[in-house]
Amino acid sequence: MTNTLPPRMAANDQAAAEGDEDDRLLLRVSSGDGSAFARLRERHLARIFSLALRITGSRADAEDAAQEAFTRAWRKADSWQPGAAKFSTWLYRVTMNLCIDARRRPRNEQLDPDLPLADPGPGAESQMMAAEQEAQVRAAMAQLPERQREAMALCYTVGLSNAEAAEAMEISVKAYESLLVRAKKDIRARLEGTQP
Repeated sequence: MTNTLPPRMAANDQAAAEGDEDDRLLLRVSSGDGSAFARLRERHLARIFSLALRITGSRADAEDAAQEAFTRAWRKADSWQPGAAKFSTWLYRVTMNLCIDARRRPRNEQLDPDLPLADPGPGAESQMMAAEQEAQVRAAMAQLPERQREAMALCYTVGLSNAEAAEAMEISVKAYESLLVRAKKDIRARLEGTQP
């Protein structure tokens, strides 16, 4: 008979181990260890960039926000208190604040050079329909109030649990779930054309 932990306990143990690893890396970063910082960045960059891209809707702004978030992590490493909070939660909060700032800055609308061109080969029509649907969802999400957009991004882009996302947003789980429900309802109404 094997002794296995229930999935929820195993996930909690894994999260604790990841937090411990981040704390160890931050301790090394505080002494100027560039390789520890590279490892920390490698562990979190994909999720931070995805979160920033979902909130800003701009690849350039997302890249800037992710870079600045890690720059702040480097600068603040010596003041990190292990066990006081999860590094990833702190990093999500910093990233969201940077994204909010980026969205508030006036800018000239330009075409994103990384947008894919339509594929003229077989299957192009279905790819275009999927891209159009994704664009509609992005547009509906961009019209959400900031807090609802953050809630959606933390859940569906980063994949955080409701408790983790609520902690990152510095609100209760119930308040987070309420934001998520309102955001989904709003997006559905916009996609169905029942909301202005």
